[in-house]
Amino acid sequence: WEFAEQLSTVPAAFERRARSSRPAMSGKNYIHYSDKYYDDVYEYRHVILPQDIARQIPKDRLMPEAEWRGHGVQQSRGWVHYAMHKPEPHILLFRRKRTDG
Repeated sequence: WEFAEQLSTVPAAFERRARSSRPAMSGKNYIHYSDKYYDDVYEYRHVILPQDIARQIPKDRLMPEAEWRGHGVQQSRGWVHYAMHKPEPHILLFRRKRTDG
């Protein structure tokens, strides 16, 4: 993984949320949302884009909320596009601060 932002620590293990992944709709032409996973500070999720949307995503920078929402990504407020996985640019990595503890 090549991160656009250097993480201070990489969590050794993530706590997996017991919930099925949330596809916007089923099939390869729709946005897929992962389950949430956690470390001590953040909750994380990744979003898999279909090819037609992925072609429109910038490859050289992270997107602010208004931009990723403009591409059709729908999730509650507070999520930040925090890193890029260059081998798979169609996968967007999001995180937000935990509020449960």
